[in-house]
Amino acid sequence: MGKTKRICLLLLRLLALGSTVSAAIVMATSHEEARFFTLSFEAKYTHTPSFKYFVIANSVASVYGFLVLFLPAESLLWRLVLCFDVIMTMLLTSSVAAALAVAQIGKNGNSYAGWLPICDQVANYCSQVTGALVMGLLGLLVYLLILLYSLHSLLDPLLLKKP
Repeated sequence: MGKTKRICLLLLRLLALGSTVSAAIVMATSHEEARFFTLSFEAKYTHTPSFKYFVIANSVASVYGFLVLFLPAESLLWRLVLCFDVIMTMLLTSSVAAALAVAQIGKNGNSYAGWLPICDQVANYCSQVTGALVMGLLGLLVYLLILLYSLHSLLDPLLLKKP
């Protein structure tokens, strides 16, 4: 791998690491308590399985991204890294999709099911969840770029070979 390609991939991986770590931390620290007349309720990410999955998926992607940073450029493990990049991209896609679906219900409710929106009562919690989802989506997009770049780097020498 050329030095310029290696630096570009390193910067992409650092960006992915930063966004997945921040998404996991922001979502994991989201918490707010609200009072509605005499009723008190608490909004935490642990109350929603989709948000838990989002935190776990971003944490796994963060650990993976951190470990890949220390892989030598000459290593033969880069083909295996390509497989894990596919897995991380799919994992992040599913976690962001699940969390976005639940966040949409929290923001708008569902009149057919009788679910009321909660973001009017716990605005800080919803803002924090929105920030985590934005960072998670950024991490997903960066992992998608990494995947496309890795596929191009792997397949380019194969396509240029002449029989």
